[in-house]
Amino acid sequence: MSTLDATRAELALVVLYLNKAEARDKICRAIQYGSKFLSNGQPGTAQNVDKSTSLARKVFRLFKFVNDLHGLISPVPQGTPLPLVLLGKVQMGYLNDFCITFYFFFVFFFLTFLFPCFFQSKNALLSTFLFLDQIVWLGRSGIYKNKERAELLGRISLFCWMGSSVCTTLVEAGELGRLSASMKKLEKELKNSDKHKNEQYRAKLKKSNERSLALVKAAMDIVVAFGLLQLAPKKVTPRVTGGFGFVSSLISCYQLLPASTKSKVT
Repeated sequence: MSTLDATRAELALVVLYLNKAEARDKICRAIQYGSKFLSNGQPGTAQNVDKSTSLARKVFRLFKFVNDLHGLISPVPQGTPLPLVLLGKVQMGYLNDFCITFYFFFVFFFLTFLFPCFFQSKNALLSTFLFLDQIVWLGRSGIYKNKERAELLGRISLFCWMGSSVCTTLVEAGELGRLSASMKKLEKELKNSDKHKNEQYRAKLKKSNERSLALVKAAMDIVVAFGLLQLAPKKVTPRVTGGFGFVSSLISCYQLLPASTKSKVT
């Protein structure tokens, strides 16, 4: 392959990557939190970039809550322990149509504070965060006039996002424990051969690395949510929030890379 052909192939991958709305959102997120890290909450150009990018990102997330609603009603892989299922999502197969309808109206139209008590799940919390975030965007853009209500809903949405990140952390930790046990069992079976040449072992190792990275990202997002909510402003400063958010965003950008590109990076 000539240099020109190689360049074309690389550019095609870049175009494919940038065509993803999720990838563009995560790049903007890196810019947002990088600016927050530089500004440290002080007025100036960096803070202006932080605020304008934050508002622009909300447009990327319009109707994105539908994705997590779809995940909420999708079947889970066989063999997944019930606690991990409940943390990852509400298993809607256990509910009747009335419960599903009640859930939709209860969460997205009445917007009460009781939601986290009833639906402790990643997908449910994340979809609620994304839905409420749209109302926050309407408030900041001047379409929704009740600023106090918009700010209140903004805080509720951040608590939902933090709860989703906590659920993700627990799910990934549990799945890593399951993977570790299955890998140890496989190692015993392959003790007389090179385990790294075994396709099944390599697949499990790859999955383990991916889940470890997702665990780190989710844990960092908890710190970011903590900082955005200003629950410990003296310890989790805007600079700390920006730093964790920036690294978390870079991890998200990496996770969205095509498989062939990931292998080159690693």
